[in-house]
Formats: sequence, C-alpha cells, structure tokens
Amino acid sequence: MDPEALKKYSALHPKPAGLTLQYGTAGFRTKAEQLDHVMFRMGLLAVLRSRAVVSTVGVMVTASHNPEEDNGVKLVDPLGEMLHPTWEEYATQLANAEEQELQKIITEICQKAAVNQQKDASVFIGRDTRPSSKKLSQSVIDGISVLGGQYHDYGLVTTPQLHYLVCCQNTQEQYGKATLEGYYEKLSKAFTELIKQSPSSGESQRHLKIDCANGIGALKLSEMEPYFPKEVLIHLYNDGTKEKLNHLCGADFVKVHQKPPRGLDMKPNERCCSFDGDADRIVYYYKDATGHFHLIDGDKIATLISIFLKELLAKVGQTLKMAVVQTAYANGSSTRYLEETLKVPVHCVKTGVKHLHHKAQEFDVGVYFEANGHGTVLFSKAAEAKIRQLAKEEKDDEKRKAAKVLENMIDVINQTIGDAVSDMLVIEAILALKGLTVQQWDAIYADLPSRLLKVQVADRRVIDTADAERRAVTPPGLQERIDVLVKKYNLSRAFVRPSGTEDVVRIYAEADTQENADALAHEVSLAVYHLARGKGAPPQP
Repeated sequence: MDPEALKKYSALHPKPAGLTLQYGTAGFRTKAEQLDHVMFRMGLLAVLRSRAVVSTVGVMVTASHNPEEDNGVKLVDPLGEMLHPTWEEYATQLANAEEQELQKIITEICQKAAVNQQKDASVFIGRDTRPSSKKLSQSVIDGISVLGGQYHDYGLVTTPQLHYLVCCQNTQEQYGKATLEGYYEKLSKAFTELIKQSPSSGESQRHLKIDCANGIGALKLSEMEPYFPKEVLIHLYNDGTKEKLNHLCGADFVKVHQKPPRGLDMKPNERCCSFDGDADRIVYYYKDATGHFHLIDGDKIATLISIFLKELLAKVGQTLKMAVVQTAYANGSSTRYLEETLKVPVHCVKTGVKHLHHKAQEFDVGVYFEANGHGTVLFSKAAEAKIRQLAKEEKDDEKRKAAKVLENMIDVINQTIGDAVSDMLVIEAILALKGLTVQQWDAIYADLPSRLLKVQVADRRVIDTADAERRAVTPPGLQERIDVLVKKYNLSRAFVRPSGTEDVVRIYAEADTQENADALAHEVSLAVYHLARGKGAPPQP
C-alpha cells in the first residue's frame, strides 16, 4: 500500500465534517452529495474484502426505493450474498474515519481479518439510473485503483444482476455465465421450457403490465424482451423517460399506499406488477369489476410458490424438507394458511433480508419473502443435485416430468437475492401452469386488515425485543400493556420494534376488521408514547 497515493486520493474525496453513517441491511444510504468519500472508501474496503476471501466481490451503487436525490452503496460477497456482519462493522469504521486515520484503520482491518496485501483483488461494479450514480461509481473505482485492485465496471445493472454476476464468477460459471447475456439466456430458457408445459401453451397471449418505478428495471426488461417466448407480452410503464425515479410509483409506493402507481391505467381484472427502483422487489395487483384495488404482496407470492413447489415435490416422491421463512410483518392469514391448510412449516425471523436468507439455507427448499415483495427460493446443494439427477435418469414418466419442472424452476430463480425480474418469471410460469387468474390467486386466502404506524421517540434504543421482534422486553410494562390491548379484539396481534435507521418505533397491528386494526394500532402507539418517552404531541387517532 502506497501511503502517499492514499493520502493524495483521499484528499480528492474529503469527508464532510461531523457526518457519521452506519452500514445497515441496505448498506449506506443518504443524500447523494454526502456520499463521495464513502464511495471512495468502499472501493478500498472491496479490495481488502476480495483479498481476504481470495475471490471477486461486488460493489453496487444504488439507494433502491429511496427518492432520486438519495444514493447508497452495498457490498456483495463471493456467492452473491450480502456482506458478512463483521465486515459491516469495518465498513462503518472506514466510512466514519477522519482522513488522517485512514491508513491506520486499513492496517487494523488487514490484521484483524488476516488480509494478505500481496494477493490479487477483483471487484465487479454496478450502478442504478440515478443522476448521481455514474460519478459516485467513479469514486469507487478510485478507491479500488489506489490499493491496486482489478475491477470490471458493468455500468447500469439491477442489484440482483450484480449479485448474479459475482456468484457466476466465483463458481467458475457453474451458476451461469458472468455476463448480462448469460443472465438473460439462463432465466428466459428455463422460463420458456416451463411455459411450454402450460395447458394453454401457444394459444393465448399472456399480457402483463409492469410499473418499472422509472428505474433500471425498465432498461433491463427492454434488453431481455427479445429472449422471451412470443406468447408473453409485457407492457412497460414508468420507464424513466419522463418522470423521476420512485416518484408516486414503484413497489414500495404501491405497498405502502395500497393504490396503483401513477402513469399506469388499469382495466378491470388485468394483471399488473410493480418493481422497486433497483428491481429487487416486486408486488402484484389488480382492480376488480367494481373498481376496487387488490394488492398481492410478498406473503401471497410466497404462498403461490409454496403451493406449486409442494405439489411438485410430492410428485417427485422425495423426502425433501421444505419450509417458508417470514418476518413478524407477514399477514397472520398467510401464516395460518401455510401451516394449517398447506401443512408447510413456517419460521419467523427478525426483519431484514439477511436473517431470512440465513434461515432459509437450513432447508432442502427454503422459500422466503418479506411482505414488501423482496424474496426468493433457496435449494440446498444436495436437493439441487438430486432434482437434476431425477430429471435426467428417473424411469417413471410422471416423476421425471415433475423433476424437469423443478429443475427449470431452479434455473429461473435467482438464488443469490430477491430479484423482481426472476420472481416475475416464476410467478408468470406458475399462473400459466396452474391455469390461475390473478383473482383466483388472490382468493387463496383473505388478508387480515392491518395498520402500520410509527411513533417518534427520544431514543429508539429504549425498546428491546425478543422472539423474532414479536415481543418487547424493554421498557418494563410495555409488553404487558400490549397483551391487554390485543385481548380486546378478534384475530388480533400487535408488535413494536425500533427502526433500524431513525429514532422512531414502528407499530404493526392486525385484527378482524380495519376499524379494529386501526384502533389497536392507535392504542399501542399511545402505550409506546407514554412508556418509551415519545417526542412531540401524543399520537392522534
């Protein structure tokens, strides 16, 4: 490491005085103009991480569903997973270090993580369509270059595409070809094979309207469209040519506001879906004949996929263990349906994709989705090998056919991370193969009415939780109060948890009617306000 070069380059990417940032589930995220030094330093960290694991790592410049003015950065580990928690701490230390401490902190990280500075380093870089992303990814490149790392800049890609590319590179392309063409070919080939099996294959065209959140999803879907079978017709809206990224559109907007995005005209019973800004989340929705809006969120996506996979696993006749992983935000009706009707084990974990992903790895087939539409399916190495073997060698026609469908499902799914493009193809294939309309899918179970609220507090750390965030341990008396309130309503539950990013406490309540869910959420928010030192005026109903 050349201390002079580090000093010189670091001065070109100065840290604003008094700014401290925390690397969380979403990496770093804040206003774009405050991120130049962070990007440079994440270039440095990526080189150290690559040398530590002797593999290629990724750096993605994006702020996902945040407003266009924001930006952010996430590091991608060798198999396309999120950055290791120990390294999240190193990222935070490095981002917040004063200029004169940089050299020292890099040396400390190298000692703690046994980084051999002589090793080669290789970093893949990707970015979203924000106006600030190009310049910020150049700052990442500066950081990589100072420490003598090699890089490949893929330019504009969805977040899941970068995860896929990193995974392909480090599996010697066993997972797929480490190019965008490789991604398009792998997914579309498996999807085309699946669609061929559908009852109405070749007869009717399948139309889908897609809100691309004015983001990267539109660009990449346009590139991928020529690879799709001709019976699938996608119509892109909010493609980024006219409006601002994520403004009144995208998966997050639709989920939070429970209404269609701007710029997409819905006719009754048409299938529509929304991606978020970096295309790692998806939600579906439609309007019924009376004009009423129906949202199909991550819970219902997980349920559809679970029904389909369970049927196939039964046909194949293997004792493969399947489970669904949810967070406390999953609608109670979905949990009940999965456990009681479908008889699939459900596990609840703390909020945050890394917790879901980690838990899903414990099963032969692990389906995980957050209610917000971020999720995927993981197959264990042994399960995947078994399925591929059966698809090739099984003598029984029925079993072999089912194994073949499973094999194509494995190939259309992006197992590295939730991927809106991949999840969309999975859903479209299942609906076609099962001959389901969007209304029939929606009718699998009825969601319990719910309400999300937040209460501002002086310090969010006064709330501590247990049992996958479903129970409050501190402050004293809060959980007892919630228990009393919940007893007042039918089919009800409520929980509170501190936000990961700001001094607010998030409240979730559900009950048999919307009125009761709203009342319960309000009463719980008052309890939080009084027992957890709320700020400002008490919450109003």
